[in-house]
This record gives sequence, C-alpha cells and structure tokens, in this order.
Amino acid sequence: MNWKNVFLIGALSLVPISMMAQANILNAKLPEDIGKKTEAQIEQDNDAPLKYGYTDDRDILWSKTVWEVIDLDERVNFPLYYPTDTIGIGADRRSLYHVLMKNIKNGRLTEVYTDSYFTEKRKFEDLNATLSKVDTTDLGYEQINAGEQISAEFINQRDLTAADIEEYRIKGIWYFDKRQGELKYRLLGIAPVAPDVNFIDDESVDPGENKVELFWVWYPAARQVLHEAKVYNQRNSARPITYDMLLNARRFNGVIYKEDNVHGDREIDDYVFDNALFQLLEAKRIKEVIRDREQDMWAY
Repeated sequence: MNWKNVFLIGALSLVPISMMAQANILNAKLPEDIGKKTEAQIEQDNDAPLKYGYTDDRDILWSKTVWEVIDLDERVNFPLYYPTDTIGIGADRRSLYHVLMKNIKNGRLTEVYTDSYFTEKRKFEDLNATLSKVDTTDLGYEQINAGEQISAEFINQRDLTAADIEEYRIKGIWYFDKRQGELKYRLLGIAPVAPDVNFIDDESVDPGENKVELFWVWYPAARQVLHEAKVYNQRNSARPITYDMLLNARRFNGVIYKEDNVHGDREIDDYVFDNALFQLLEAKRIKEVIRDREQDMWAY
C-alpha cells in the first residue's frame, strides 16, 4: 500500500459517520437533498422485512419458551442503546427506545402490553404514570395552602429518556422444526427496562432493585417499524442494518433469566438465592439443554 492510499483512507476516516451512512450523499446538489432517495432507488428497494415462513403446529416436535435480559452496559449491545442524544446527530440514527416511543406516540405501534404474556393492552396515555413523574416543591405546596395558583417553577417534571434505559428483556421460543430438520428461534416480545421514575433520583434506593419493565411490545407487529429504523454498522457505515435484522439475527448478548416450567414460570433468582455466579451458571445450563436438544433429535 503506497502513501497515497494511506492518505486517502485517513481522509475518509475523518468524514462524519452520520454523513457517510446517509443515502444519496454523493448525488446531492444541496445539503437538504442528503438522505432523500431518487425515484429509481425507491422502485428498486424491497423495503419490507423478510417474512417468517409458515410453521404448522404438527411440524413442531419440541419447543421451549425463554425470557432473556440484554444488558446495555455490554459493548456488543451498544447499538441498541446509542445514540442517547438526538440533538447533534442525523435523523437517520436513533436508539431502539426512541424508535419504539416515537411509533407508540404516532399510533403506528399499537400492540403494547403490560406484561410478557400479552393479556392487557396499553395505550400511550396509559403509560404516562410509568414514563414520567410530576412533583411539587415545598414552595409550591405553600402557594396551594395559601389559595394561590401554583407557579410553573415550583413544579418538577422528570421524564424517562433513552439514556435511562438500562436493559431490554425479550421473550422468545426455541423450537425444532421437523420439516426443516433444525432448531429455530422466534422472537415474540421485547420490553425496555429502566429505574422506577418515582425513585430514579433517590440515592437511598438500591439501583438493582429499582428496575421496572416499562411495557411489552408484541414483536411480530413491530417488525415493519423496526425494519425502517437503521442501526449503525461499525464495520461498514455505508451499509447500516435494521433493528429487525439485528434482533432476528441475535446480534446481541442475552442471558436467560426465566423459562417456562411447572412452577408457574418462576425466575432463576426465585430458586437460586443471592448468588450471581450460580444464577449465571443456571442460565448457561438452560441454554445448553436447548442446544443439546437439536443433537438429541438426530441421535438414535
């Protein structure tokens, strides 16, 4: 490699990543044309998520439902967390939480539920108590007691943002398809997890015991929304991937914290007490049982 190529690669590395990942940047005549696709590009795009194949119940020889936690402190899971600040970055890059909330607000994403069993449906208006907190200061209460109208400066509102999300919890099913002759995974639901907004700034509360599931989204109904949202590709910023592709391809690290069982789907920490190492080993044991199932199907 000569020095000219080295200089060219170094110059390209200084170009803002948000610009490189945008469509039509090389053909844009004006800055506002960046990100706008031409009519030919729109016609050629197959802009839809890859459809799931039909699986008959008679083709499922074995299945296991598991719940996993995706810790956003792990580097491999950073694409689900960043960017947390949308001011200094292009509109083509948003965090997963921002994508979910935006489409819940505008009504495109309606399959939102209270728990992972998807029994009670929620609307955006029902989530206000979970996503924000409104508190009145002592001076505000003094105004109320004096019969005066409370001033806006004495009302504190705390809203959960993408930066407050600490982890995601997902629910999926592993099953052996006898027609395809292989073990497969199907994602069923996803939930953002954050500290309880009512105690988020309270230092006396243990952060490990202050996590709540904000809501659960039925994943098959959110695939189109997640397909339209792009994730930054660290290896090639000119080819961003979609959230739907990232999640279906399991390009993240998840740890099992619950499986369907005879004890009412109890969590691992309900029977492995106060020992994080043993809880992790139990999660790995469950994963190995699932992996071995495919090998056992071919053992005679």
